[in-house]
Amino acid sequence: MTVNLQGVLQQPGQGSSYWVLGDLYTIKVVGEDTGKAYALVEITVQPQSGSPPHIHSHEDEAFYIQEGELEFQLDEQIVIATPGTFLHSPKGQLHRFTNVSTQPTKLLCWVTPAGFEQFLMEVGVPVEDITQPPTASPADIEKVIAVAPRYGMEIIPPPSATPAG
Repeated sequence: MTVNLQGVLQQPGQGSSYWVLGDLYTIKVVGEDTGKAYALVEITVQPQSGSPPHIHSHEDEAFYIQEGELEFQLDEQIVIATPGTFLHSPKGQLHRFTNVSTQPTKLLCWVTPAGFEQFLMEVGVPVEDITQPPTASPADIEKVIAVAPRYGMEIIPPPSATPAG
C-alpha cells in the first residue's frame, strides 16, 4: 500500500467527476492517496433526485451538507438536512437521501475505509458537460443494482404494489 506523502490538493472544480443516476459525483481523493483509510466525494444532487435506499456492508459514510437541503433517511428516522448538518451512517444501516427542493444540493461524503469510490467510477458516466445533467435511465438503475453487490452494497427496492383482491 502506497500513501501519497506529498499530500493531495484539489482546488474548487477539480477531481474526477461522474454522473451517477443523474447526480454529479466529484471524487476529491481516492483510497490510493490515503492508504485506503478513506475517500472523499463532493456530490451535487439535482432537484427530485438522490440515492436509492441502500445498505453498505464494508464502509461507514459521513455526510456534510454544504448548500441546499436533503431529506435523509437513517433506518426509520427521516430528517431534513440543511447547510451545516452532519450525518454519520455506519455500515449495516439503511440510508438514502433525496433532494425534495427545487434547487441543487451540494454535500460532502466521506467513505471509511475507501473503496466505494471505485463503485462510483464503475457505474458512473464521466462528465463531459457539467451544465447538462443526464436523466437516469432504467438501464442506469439496472447497472447500479447489478454492480452494487460486488462492492458489498445492497439496494433496497421500493415496496411493490399489492395486487387488488
